[in-house]
Amino acid sequence: MTTRRHLLHTGAALTLGSLAGLSAPLAHANTVIRLVVPYAPGGPLDVSSRLIAEQAQAHGLGTVIVENKPGAGGNIGSDYVAKAPADGTVIGLAAVATHAINPWLFSKMPFDAAKDFAPITQVARVPNVLIVNADWAKQHGIATLAQLIAYAKAHPDKLNYGSGGNGSAGHLAGEYFKQRAGITATHVPFNGANPATLALLAGQVDFNIDNLATAAPNIKSGKVIPLAVTTATPSEMLPGVPTLSATLKGFEIDTWWGLVAPAATPADVIARLNKAFVAALNSTHTKARFAAMLATPAPTTPQQFGALMERERARYAQLVKASGAKVD
Repeated sequence: MTTRRHLLHTGAALTLGSLAGLSAPLAHANTVIRLVVPYAPGGPLDVSSRLIAEQAQAHGLGTVIVENKPGAGGNIGSDYVAKAPADGTVIGLAAVATHAINPWLFSKMPFDAAKDFAPITQVARVPNVLIVNADWAKQHGIATLAQLIAYAKAHPDKLNYGSGGNGSAGHLAGEYFKQRAGITATHVPFNGANPATLALLAGQVDFNIDNLATAAPNIKSGKVIPLAVTTATPSEMLPGVPTLSATLKGFEIDTWWGLVAPAATPADVIARLNKAFVAALNSTHTKARFAAMLATPAPTTPQQFGALMERERARYAQLVKASGAKVD
């Protein structure tokens, strides 16, 4: 009996010890979770991260603190997450740039985007929109995407477009558009999205492909005209604006971001993080705040978000190679 009782106690202790090793960091309300955003404060990715960090605390997590670690196109913050303890106390924001574009853009990467992270959930997606300078469009009689393509074909090498820099999402979306439309247009890189927007407003470039959150104020003011959104279906946020795929079948590209943890994070910890953040994303408060930012909450399972990142890496491998962009 003593031996049996001893074995039962020992087995129970081992089981509890194993579970504690997996889940203890997230088991208490006073646990501090650090959500690393690999970009500077103030942008849509940072604002949305702070919003869901606050909301997730009401859904079973401890205190969630957002930390900004910008630099190297997002690689510094992402590398920090990749090398953090795999216990759920450090998670990170994964964006199209850090986890789909940078692996092909940078000649040397400090982390492996495919192997060093465990997906938690996608957070949001924002439509990209092809916009033209309103004065330029009026001068050339361009009010539709088909008319822009026809103008480009009739005036080879006359068009140019701006982006936030070589290898940026706007640059690669522009290259994808050129390939699919069979046109030529000169890429003009700027040091960030804001200078690229100012160049479009000043008539220094003819069109940009930008995310809707950035483009919306100038669309509303009438300074730029939206010709098409890049998502597979029309956006409720731009009623009446068609998709690029209506003219170029199958064209689809947008801005997305989500949450990841270090690769070795236990499955039960990932499941708890997923449950809390999905609940946060589904809250009425979050949906209203995201709508104000022209973003759509996109909660998923870890497996779904992992599959999305894998597909996007494959897509951008081709686009980066075709663009010739490189960061050494």
